[in-house]
Amino acid sequence: MRPLHIALAFLVAVIWGANFVVIKLALTGFPPILLTALRFTLACLPVLFIPRPAGIGFKQLALVSTFLFTGHYIFLFVGMDQGMAPGLASIVLQCQAFLTMLFAAGMLGERPKAQQLAGAGVAAAGLVVTGSTVGLDVTWIGFILTLLAAASWAMGNVLMRRLPPTPTLPLMVWLSTVPPLPVFALSLLVEGPDRVWAALTGFGWTAGLSLLYIVCLSTLVAFGIWGMLLREYKAGVVAPFSLLVPVTGTVAAHLAFGETFGPLRLLGMALLFAGIVITILPLRRRQAAVV
Repeated sequence: MRPLHIALAFLVAVIWGANFVVIKLALTGFPPILLTALRFTLACLPVLFIPRPAGIGFKQLALVSTFLFTGHYIFLFVGMDQGMAPGLASIVLQCQAFLTMLFAAGMLGERPKAQQLAGAGVAAAGLVVTGSTVGLDVTWIGFILTLLAAASWAMGNVLMRRLPPTPTLPLMVWLSTVPPLPVFALSLLVEGPDRVWAALTGFGWTAGLSLLYIVCLSTLVAFGIWGMLLREYKAGVVAPFSLLVPVTGTVAAHLAFGETFGPLRLLGMALLFAGIVITILPLRRRQAAVV
């Protein structure tokens, strides 16, 4: 990769890693379901000048977005609002990598390789170890909802595989047109009109700027850069940079909130991370030269 593109890939990892801290800050001013609705209301505004991707109907967009965006972010935002720590969330959410593999095996008939099965096994062991620490400074409901967010993301990944090839940024913008109305309605139903109105009229600078970060940097800028890199290089070259997201996420959570990790949780997070690395990174063929 060209040095500029390597730097951009690192920038995306930093933006997405810090996003977990920013979400926690945004939740100080907005209830989680309303925050989801606002995110995609603002993120879909570029549809005013970006045409809908060719060959993709609204039903297809709605199906993919229901899992990739609506379920993914409602579960994540509510989970973090209910006690999931941002640093740990950045690790657990990456379970989507091996969950995508499992869903693809069942829905698309893609048989996982031994390497992928081994990675899934290591990551599952990491989940068990990490789960054993829940109840200290992380709630069970927050942990489970974050796992559901990873599962929804993974299902969205598989469904998106069925779409015709299209540039990433226009696709992300048009997928963002699906959540606003139903999620606003859900927010009014679950969080209540009074709480929604109070949030919309009384949020502070911290929550407002955090929402803009989530929309502009995390959604539009980062996905736009990521899509450009995927068009320039093979997925196997670009995808490993996503492994930096939980690293930058845990560092950001420690710096922002002083989040700490005991020995058992560190072991669980290390196993999770190792399993994801094994699942995603290609191993050299046996006939390749040994360095």
